[in-house]
Amino acid sequence: MSRHPLLATVLVAAIGLGGSAASLAQAAPQAWEAGVADLRQRWEAIITAMPEARREAALEALAERSAALLDAHPRQGPVLVWRGIVLASHARAAGGLSALGSAKRAREVLERAVALDPEGHRGSAWVTLGALYDRAPGWPVAFGDAETAERMFRRALSIRPEGIDVHYYYAAFLAEEGRDAEAREHARRAVAGTARATRSRSDEALRDAARALLAGL
Repeated sequence: MSRHPLLATVLVAAIGLGGSAASLAQAAPQAWEAGVADLRQRWEAIITAMPEARREAALEALAERSAALLDAHPRQGPVLVWRGIVLASHARAAGGLSALGSAKRAREVLERAVALDPEGHRGSAWVTLGALYDRAPGWPVAFGDAETAERMFRRALSIRPEGIDVHYYYAAFLAEEGRDAEAREHARRAVAGTARATRSRSDEALRDAARALLAGL
């Protein structure tokens, strides 16, 4: 469905109210920013507080919400990143071959996100891509690849070296690869990392996971 009639209506309304092009440009991001904040809050509640048995259905519903937001704002990098995060989380909750559809869609939108913004929303796109390449089956079933996963994790580290999520997921990857000394180093850095104000609950959950990983290495 074309959005041009709606855009024309908004422009006419802005002009009729004496709004300038600059004021319209400043107002425009508010809708997608509010949508991203809503996705983030709902995702954090699902990931940190909801029983695992209910997460798959909740994330499927959230994926539909993220698709609608992306339809409305297809060129906003953070919207693409959060669509990818939700899909990747749904793939993890679903598990098995049934998760591949969500994993592939997550990879596609995250690759679009980093094409628009090479930092991938402060590294979030890169660490999620790393986790996807780490967990997905390899060819010919899917796209999983350890070398690519590590490259994605290291890109995320170069952008946000203090990130709890970056260090935890990289540590988990290194542990799976049998590189225990490196895994311990990154698990320690995850425990000592800085939680983001906008994602404090999920970051603190990953800090706890890093402590558990470290104890087992």
